[in-house]
Amino acid sequence: MDHPAFASSEIAHVYDACPAPVRATLLALRTMIYAEAAQLGVPVTESLKWGQPSYATPKGTPLRLGHLKTGGAAIYAHCQSRVIPELRDLAPDLNYDGTRAVHLDPDHALPVAPLRLMIRRALTYRT
Repeated sequence: MDHPAFASSEIAHVYDACPAPVRATLLALRTMIYAEAAQLGVPVTESLKWGQPSYATPKGTPLRLGHLKTGGAAIYAHCQSRVIPELRDLAPDLNYDGTRAVHLDPDHALPVAPLRLMIRRALTYRT
């Protein structure tokens, strides 16, 4: 699937500012978010929150994507939601940051199946 157009040049700049491996990981996550939203039939709004790309749906909890200072990538969910704890129950081997994020190493393949579950859960959190 091709990457959808960015909602703003500011969002494109955030991605462009990342090192190539991190950018590739974040863009793959972005593509997964839009693909899951399309399968679910829910609209996604792309914006910047705290300087990071954020993806929200009317009945979901937002997801944010970020470049870690340690060089990795992260996908964040609202820390008071059950998205990360539920994912931890299903995929305990991922690298979690408490109840707020999954950290990803851009030098390794994405764990697609658990990330798709996380994304689907976040996009439909309040339905």
